[in-house]
Amino acid sequence: MTKKVLIIGAVALGPKVACRLRRLDPDAEITLLDRDNLISYGGCGIPYYVGGDINDLEDLYSTSAHVLRDKLFFENCKGVHVRTEVEALSIDRKNKKVTVKNLLDNSEEQLEYDKLVLATGANPCRPPFPGTDLDNVFMLASLHEAERLKALMTRGEVGKAVVIGGGAIGVEICEAMQDLWGIETTLIEMEDQVLPTLMGKCIARVVKSHLEEKGVKVLIDEKVNQISTATTIDTLWVETSNTVIEADVVILATGVRPNTTLAAEAGLALGNFGGLSVDKRMRTSDPDIYAGGDCVELCHLISGENMLMSLGSLANRQGRIIATNIAGGNSHFDGTVGTFCMKVFDLGIGKAGLTFRQAKETGYDPVYAVISQSDHAHFYPHSELLFISLIADKKSRKILGVEAAGKHGDAVKARIDTVAVLLKHGVTVDDICNIETGYAPPYASAMDAVNNAGNALDNILAGRNFPIDSYDFIEQFRHGKTKVLDTRGTREAAPFIEKYPAQWLNIPQNELRLRIDEIPGDQLLYLICDTGPRSYETQVFLAAQGLNNTRNIQGGFAMVKMTDPTFI
Repeated sequence: MTKKVLIIGAVALGPKVACRLRRLDPDAEITLLDRDNLISYGGCGIPYYVGGDINDLEDLYSTSAHVLRDKLFFENCKGVHVRTEVEALSIDRKNKKVTVKNLLDNSEEQLEYDKLVLATGANPCRPPFPGTDLDNVFMLASLHEAERLKALMTRGEVGKAVVIGGGAIGVEICEAMQDLWGIETTLIEMEDQVLPTLMGKCIARVVKSHLEEKGVKVLIDEKVNQISTATTIDTLWVETSNTVIEADVVILATGVRPNTTLAAEAGLALGNFGGLSVDKRMRTSDPDIYAGGDCVELCHLISGENMLMSLGSLANRQGRIIATNIAGGNSHFDGTVGTFCMKVFDLGIGKAGLTFRQAKETGYDPVYAVISQSDHAHFYPHSELLFISLIADKKSRKILGVEAAGKHGDAVKARIDTVAVLLKHGVTVDDICNIETGYAPPYASAMDAVNNAGNALDNILAGRNFPIDSYDFIEQFRHGKTKVLDTRGTREAAPFIEKYPAQWLNIPQNELRLRIDEIPGDQLLYLICDTGPRSYETQVFLAAQGLNNTRNIQGGFAMVKMTDPTFI
């Protein structure tokens, strides 16, 4: 008997289920529904289309062979029946029927199913303050909105923009507007850092500094009260808790919520965050209804708690699993460690596992190390510094998370992926110290940056390295509360000695043993070098001499400069 499979949602997960299932079951009757007329597109590519990296909108819904993924493509190439501009209204689970409405003529009908797949995704959150429905206020929830925004910029009608929300989409849109179009862009985030749910404060500060370096005005810890417009002109005004900002367009990037209204009304179980509850086979509380992608909650394999994570990569993997199981297989999706990467102007950044704050909220006692190191061998041309933050539980030494930033995004992603694949296995600090990676000077150092991040964390946990975060150092230094021992050469230290003669002491590392008497023993010293190793060795040497009142600045001057480029 032919199996009827109905799939609601045709962006990422839905098409993956349909195509995989067709390969497994040539006889299945597969129907794919979507409210839009554009389907199977890369939503994560919208900021790059707006920014001009992707010229044509069609590129976002084309195959690698430049064939449009439209209704005819799925009908003729995949053998999947597609109905667009159709909305699912209700699910009759008892009789296995879905009531749908044709959005072109408002006619309704019922579609039968043996297996139902919910790929309904997530809806953008519309903030509660007034003015979010004004003209030229965008949410970029569809390709149509992206096309309309880009048309405005192409016609030269956008000189100033405000982006509300400092998550991944908000940051990417800032780059899109500022980089190619030269639009005066302001980013507003109500939390005290950018990327608040994705990155820890250390790497987030690097991102903020880089955004500002590229001309984006970043306002953190700032609440938007309303968006308004004058009656005689088209200008928008964004009123915050501290200021009023003029804009031609406003982008709302204030997060998304799982689109689960249809499922909830059908009585399917939801999780604590409003996403659908699914088992490891991606089945909902109804064994004949599967779900995946942005509308489901997933188990975080480090915290053990459920989470929402909107990524096309997860949706595609889950789609394969759902199709396998509908076809009679037994495939499982265990969960996620929250692996994430993105581009921010000249920086690549990435993360896997928990941030320091998330680890603390979960009940761990987190400790972290920060290192600065060349992504290639330091002597190889065109190497760039890589900044890695590694987090572990103090008692168990279990690795809880890793974050990185650097100018070579592929090098960042390689290090994040290396740790990410091990996280669910309970990897420890010692494992990271000795992890085996490929080595050749064009690609890495003989002691890879990941190894050295583990080494630094091992030294902190062993009580040999007493660190201070670069941001905390900067704050204390600017309040005149610190004295610095600079172990770099005289030339590197000279500008600081000239500007801060009472706070800056320079003793190059090779002179340290001869000049030990010059080091004050009754004062807290902050130790600095270029990237951290020399200052750490200085700390160990001074401790052996009975001078224990020191703090090693994590990541050295390189990290200080990345945290605050104006520091001197």
